[in-house]
Amino acid sequence: MSNIKRIVLTGGPCAGKTTALVRIIEYFSSLGYKVFTIPEVPTIFSQAGMNYLTDNKKLFYEGEKATLEMQLAFEDKFGKMAEQCTEPTLVVCDRGTMDISAYMAPEMWEEITAKVGTSSSELRQRYDAVLHLVSAADGAEQYYTTTNNAQRYEQMNEEGLRIARELDKKVIKAWTGHPHHRVINNHDDFDRKLNRVLKEISNVLGLPQPIEEERKYIVQLIGEVGDCIESEITQTYLIGEPGCEIRLRRRGWQGKYVNVHNTKKRISEHEMIETERQVSNNLYQSLLTQADPDRQTIRKLRKSFIWKGQYFELDTYLEPVNNLMILETKGVVSQEDVNFPPFIKVIEDITDNKQYYNYNLAMRR
Repeated sequence: MSNIKRIVLTGGPCAGKTTALVRIIEYFSSLGYKVFTIPEVPTIFSQAGMNYLTDNKKLFYEGEKATLEMQLAFEDKFGKMAEQCTEPTLVVCDRGTMDISAYMAPEMWEEITAKVGTSSSELRQRYDAVLHLVSAADGAEQYYTTTNNAQRYEQMNEEGLRIARELDKKVIKAWTGHPHHRVINNHDDFDRKLNRVLKEISNVLGLPQPIEEERKYIVQLIGEVGDCIESEITQTYLIGEPGCEIRLRRRGWQGKYVNVHNTKKRISEHEMIETERQVSNNLYQSLLTQADPDRQTIRKLRKSFIWKGQYFELDTYLEPVNNLMILETKGVVSQEDVNFPPFIKVIEDITDNKQYYNYNLAMRR
């Protein structure tokens, strides 16, 4: 049996998934991987006559239930084929099971998953990573088009762009809680967006990657954030070998919790290997006994949101420091401007200031 990784490529309308899939196949095939790609099931159903905008509630229900069942069947069948491959294998899904939930009321989704014999938490655990490409409707409107997908309902007008932006946020919320959920920003240069996709998949595969530039700022909140995902984060650093940073993180939102064990090891000045895995509550409690005695636990509240095509994380620290608010965005390169939202006041750029690394903030003094 080969080493199999299952990746979801998702995002709002006109996000670049089709082009990204081609780049993924070319890049990882050249590295010796067998790459399977699972097509977008709703598009197949739409081409076959299903109208997801129908007023017939019974038809809509059966169509969405069938979409989930077909998605699971595709993934399971391709998984069986992947098990027969002798080379390492990637199964890349053009959207995944949780995308379906973004198109209906939560009550209907719970009913459908129960009928199929699964749940949202089980569905998220099917995948090793979820990569969300931000829709061009948010911050890259000049590139938004419907010509590459005749089945797209979000047309190129103000109302269509508004619907596309809202759908983008709904899809992000649907996948919240996956331990390797990454949001890929829009860029003036589309190749940067594609390269970020390749980097994140390489990260899942344990391939050495350039150290990612993160833009960080001390800020003040001078208005309402608005549509965002709020979560509580607890980070504990564990004892590790020199040059290796081990972090145990618990993230909670709406009464649900996910535990992630993350290891970062630099192999050169500009490269590192990063691995992460989800751990059970029992293992989480057990790993806490390995806490680094020289570092305190970090507790903070996070608001995650998209603004003008860029993804932000706004952290308000509670322990061991307070009166500290840090805004972070990933994938914004040095020569690119950050689209600061109007409800944020920037106090200081701390991008390269090691004093504000979480690992150092946790140091006992």
